[in-house]
Amino acid sequence: MSWTDLRGRLLVIVAAAGFGLMPIFAQYAYAEGMGVQTLLLLRFAIAAAALLGYLALTRTLVWPGRRALARFALLGAVLYAAQSTLYFTAVRYISPTLAVLLLYLYPALVVLLTSVIERTPPPLTRLASIGLSLVGVVIVLGAPTGGVRVAGVLLALGAALTYAVYIVAGDRFSSTLPPFTTAAYVIAFAAVSFAVTGFAGGAIDLTVSPRGWAAVVGVAVISTIVAIGCFFAGLAAVGPTQAAILSVVEPVVSVAATALLLHKGVSALQIVGGVLVLAAAVWGVAGGGDRRTPPAGHPDEPVAAGGADPVRG
Repeated sequence: MSWTDLRGRLLVIVAAAGFGLMPIFAQYAYAEGMGVQTLLLLRFAIAAAALLGYLALTRTLVWPGRRALARFALLGAVLYAAQSTLYFTAVRYISPTLAVLLLYLYPALVVLLTSVIERTPPPLTRLASIGLSLVGVVIVLGAPTGGVRVAGVLLALGAALTYAVYIVAGDRFSSTLPPFTTAAYVIAFAAVSFAVTGFAGGAIDLTVSPRGWAAVVGVAVISTIVAIGCFFAGLAAVGPTQAAILSVVEPVVSVAATALLLHKGVSALQIVGGVLVLAAAVWGVAGGGDRRTPPAGHPDEPVAAGGADPVRG
């Protein structure tokens, strides 16, 4: 294994851990009376200001060009904003554990979308893994520890689909910009999107308690700046398939943090279903071997894609 490969894998794991803590921070924010739109606006505004400010101070902030800017707008203002809204809203209706398990249908969706775009049928093992994912989801939904609200389930599934589109689209939008510069522009466009829709709809309330601000800072720094930046850099080195495999750390962190910090357990059958979903995610992409091979002349060219806030979120 080359140093580039190892570094890329470690970066994706760090990103997955950061994303895994995101629904926990969201639960703390909601407990303080914060709305979804307010949380997401503050999350992206703080992260964008921090990243753009850092790049400006270090004189590394560059103009990406109209074409790249349009792509960043699509990734940030449309896809990433939509995925984040779906995922964070789902957490209001269902537990973080169930939300993240449903989100983890996205590796199978990435396989399907990639096959459609490249016009090549997926291997039988990957089709079988998709079936296993669906079995796992059925088991999870059929054995709830409490009432499972259909709205939350549909929102989480929508977040999984949007996240899959986001990864596939982002992987195809190459950029010569450094990963954190790419992340800064994508996050900034997401912040603008939430500012416009939130204030226009009267959904923004900036009266936030000290504990609410602590949750916001956690989401902005750990689950946004660090997570997205590391994912950009890792994805550039290992490609979307390997990134999906390594991101299996995310639900592990979410489930463990939910049990430890929120004191919310899961049933034995839900654990079985969750294991099937995660096993299917690994099985479905393990044989991909699509490690990123940058074009000649651009040995360190990053890919303009990001991670979920599985949303993902």
